[in-house]
Amino acid sequence: MAAAKLLSFSGLFAVYKPKGPTSADVLNHLKAKLLAEAGLPKPSRKTRNHILKIGHGGILDSAATGVLVVGIGKGTKMLSSILAGSKKYIAIGQLGKATDTFDSSGKVTEEKPYHQVTEEDLENILQKFTGSIMQVPPLYSALKKDGQRLSTLVKKGEAVEAKPARPVIVYSLSLRNFTPPFFTLDVECGGGFYVRSLVNDIGRELSSCASVQELTRTKQGPFTLEGHALYEDKWTIDEIAQSLEHCMPLLSVEPSCKKLMTELSEEHTMSCEDK
Repeated sequence: MAAAKLLSFSGLFAVYKPKGPTSADVLNHLKAKLLAEAGLPKPSRKTRNHILKIGHGGILDSAATGVLVVGIGKGTKMLSSILAGSKKYIAIGQLGKATDTFDSSGKVTEEKPYHQVTEEDLENILQKFTGSIMQVPPLYSALKKDGQRLSTLVKKGEAVEAKPARPVIVYSLSLRNFTPPFFTLDVECGGGFYVRSLVNDIGRELSSCASVQELTRTKQGPFTLEGHALYEDKWTIDEIAQSLEHCMPLLSVEPSCKKLMTELSEEHTMSCEDK
């Protein structure tokens, strides 16, 4: 019964990603827990196309925490829409210190004075990074060159050039707190945006440097950290069933998901009638 219930799932829900593991690590751990509860075998290299389809809707840095949207069953088809949709973050930056990864996980590459920076300076700078802007992605990223991630190539010691600046959108950007050298930002942005690059660029615009110390994704699409993200103790078949029932109606606000949502709803109705 548990296996049948698990394999009938189709839709999107959200989990909480802690600091440390990669998004892939979290997804694999979630999948392993569900398969174990259902009494199903773990997928092997020979059975990559496992009967349980599961994926996530956008990488969250290892050092970051927060909402990770998960697609299960035919819900994995919705993930591209979620990936391209809006996201909200709370970022804590530190002035006067730059790293190779643009966050606290990297090696310090530069230190500059920051005492001249005022709260007014910081608020004025933020206006330059609001709206449609051009942004250069960090070298330590999931972007690929010749099929390999840039971050992997950099760690191997290979010479890697930064990707060219590309258009991104920032819907809103505000200063929540400023206690030098630290500043806290509320960011709402579109797909393909890097908060680490934003903080790095802000530091340079202030004639100093800066890096991200903490980063939390508080919302992705209609899924919020407070209202929808399941913590690990609730990664069970029953809890996810309830979450899917609660979360799927939220997708009515996502136009690109409406058609697939209707199809999933029809399939669910037929499945219930069969049973």
